[in-house]
Amino acid sequence: MMKSHARNPRQQSPARGRGRVLVLTVALVAVIAGVSVWFSQRNGSADASVSANLPAANSGPAAAEGGGDTGPLTALDKVFLTKVRQAGLWEMPAGRLAQTHASSEAIKRAGMHLLEGHSKLDELDREDSAALSVPIPDQASAEQQGWVEQLKKAKGRDFDQLFVDLLRASHGKIFITIGEVRATTKNTLIRRLATQANNTVQDHMDVLEDTGLVKDSTLDDVASTVPK
Repeated sequence: MMKSHARNPRQQSPARGRGRVLVLTVALVAVIAGVSVWFSQRNGSADASVSANLPAANSGPAAAEGGGDTGPLTALDKVFLTKVRQAGLWEMPAGRLAQTHASSEAIKRAGMHLLEGHSKLDELDREDSAALSVPIPDQASAEQQGWVEQLKKAKGRDFDQLFVDLLRASHGKIFITIGEVRATTKNTLIRRLATQANNTVQDHMDVLEDTGLVKDSTLDDVASTVPK
């Protein structure tokens, strides 16, 4: 019997096998490419969604009300900048007068605290004024200038008492304003200034009280200005 040389139907030629592998490879690449495009589009949509919800630069209440990115400014904040400036413009001259007109070393010491404290506070106040575009005065109020003139005319113990009367009353009154500003401002620069002013004024009240010349009538005058 002769052996059959017919090809087994289950056997495939090498060329046909390679063709199928190539087709499968192309299909797989197409699938991967499609998935990559889908992910790219999805991520792009997500990024656009996030960007749409981010606040625009210089937007919001801070920019709208003139505080820049440090927070909104109130009318009281602006008044506070003026008060801090004017306080330094008359208290620094008063501190210098204490070095030549006072009879007490305690008064001279208090005068030096005024000079040093308000020099630093005035510098910070001017920096904040420029940063916030809020104009501040270059001279003390008429009343404050009048106090300096009174001090110039006084000498010895009369100077000592007048110095304490005027300075303790003015510090007590501004201390009330500082507390209100510090407790309510939304502006970070004003908050920093109020904190520094609070520390400075507290120190000045302490050294004035150390003189032993603070009278009850002065404290009553300060109390009368506290809002009821």
